Amino acid sequence: MNDTNFLSFPKDFAWGAATAAYQVEGAKDEDGKGESIWDRFASNPARIEDHRDGSVACDHYHRYREDFALARDLGISHYRFSLSWPRIVPKGTGAVNEKGLDFYDRLIDSMLENGIRPYATLYHWDLPQALQASGGWANRATVDAYARYADIATKRYGDRVKDWMTHNEPWVVAFCGNLFGAHAPGNKDLKTALACAHGILLSHGRAVPVIRANVKGARVGIVHNLEWVEPATSRTEDVAAAMRHDGAFNRWFLDATFRGSYPGDMLAWYGPDAPEVRPGDMEAIAAPIDFLGVNYYTRRVIAHDPAGRTTEGRGFIAAKQIYRPFIPRAHFDEWEINPEGLFKTLVRVHDEYGAPAMIVTENGTSLPDLPGPDGAVHDPVRTRYIARHTAAVREAIREGVDVRGYFVWSLMDNFEWGFGFTKRFGIVHVDYDTQKRTVKDSGAWYAKAAKANGFPVSDANGFSFPD
Repeated sequence: MNDTNFLSFPKDFAWGAATAAYQVEGAKDEDGKGESIWDRFASNPARIEDHRDGSVACDHYHRYREDFALARDLGISHYRFSLSWPRIVPKGTGAVNEKGLDFYDRLIDSMLENGIRPYATLYHWDLPQALQASGGWANRATVDAYARYADIATKRYGDRVKDWMTHNEPWVVAFCGNLFGAHAPGNKDLKTALACAHGILLSHGRAVPVIRANVKGARVGIVHNLEWVEPATSRTEDVAAAMRHDGAFNRWFLDATFRGSYPGDMLAWYGPDAPEVRPGDMEAIAAPIDFLGVNYYTRRVIAHDPAGRTTEGRGFIAAKQIYRPFIPRAHFDEWEINPEGLFKTLVRVHDEYGAPAMIVTENGTSLPDLPGPDGAVHDPVRTRYIARHTAAVREAIREGVDVRGYFVWSLMDNFEWGFGFTKRFGIVHVDYDTQKRTVKDSGAWYAKAAKANGFPVSDANGFSFPD
């Protein structure tokens, strides 16, 4: 087929799907699992939009065999999942839970039996509550506990899992959980948020050599959620606000990961709230990685906030988001649908930071989709969303960016943190009352694209071109 009509990908491109332990597993206190900060946070119904929690979620703890058989049938040959730290080390330190270790043995073996390559994330937000009681990520003892946990997990699973991610989205952990109060543990303090961000990044750096020592042929990375940022106008104050947003959201984490430093403009902005950095910290954080995981969902158009510094939203950087009425937005109202931002982000990280390789570890959109009268879930907006964003990845590859794969968020509808079960990101619909799985039209499209290693250009832009 003519290349102008068909968007083909490199022959070894990874078509994958992603989930996270707390969002899908359920079994919150089964087989010796300890309490996590999300168990504690969600136990207060007022904190969750639909007043529910992840006690059962998708019951993946008991239904994983069914789920991996479904993934196999969808042509998903790569699967990103997370280990639950409190399922393996219930208190974060001390005794190891053998039943928890056994569960992930079964989970990994089931993936491999279905021809699915496992990509493990060590930390996807479910910190053991016992560690939070001692200060959480702001306490450097948590860094030591994490390094031990990483050692335990990689020794146990490193014979079968070669692709490891230390953390998922440190920005969200630090700011949504410790400044905005919207995520666990629910703090609202900038100094604490920045101390947590530093602790998470330091624990990443401490874990990298541990993983390499334990896993022969390991491929190690970290996952950052990145946004394409543009100023709302050319006015000096809007340009400066957009620079601050980029500094807080993108550069703070990219500079630390690849340059071993925090951006000077943001250190000056944060002033006395900036974290304590001890000798050797930044060198550890910048330990060489094999790939960067990029979670991308949206572009931000940023303007100066004349209200100045506040603790609400982007107020801590005196910035606010501007919405254009002609730009489509997802079911998450603040998220523009902007695939060009993904293309630009991948190119930027390649050009400015020299990332050795990248994987789009999350990308997707939420829609209020339910089965219709025919029992099927028709979600053309999601299908087009995935097609357009994977097309953006393909164009970045054509520009010379080494992008190894794309993992759709998510394999199935799940517990969406503070939104509970009100948001549906899956390419597989989950009926939370019956746990019935139904492949959506987007899932059928994704299966076809994965098996063909590409798709017609008309799927992404809505037009067909003559030969």
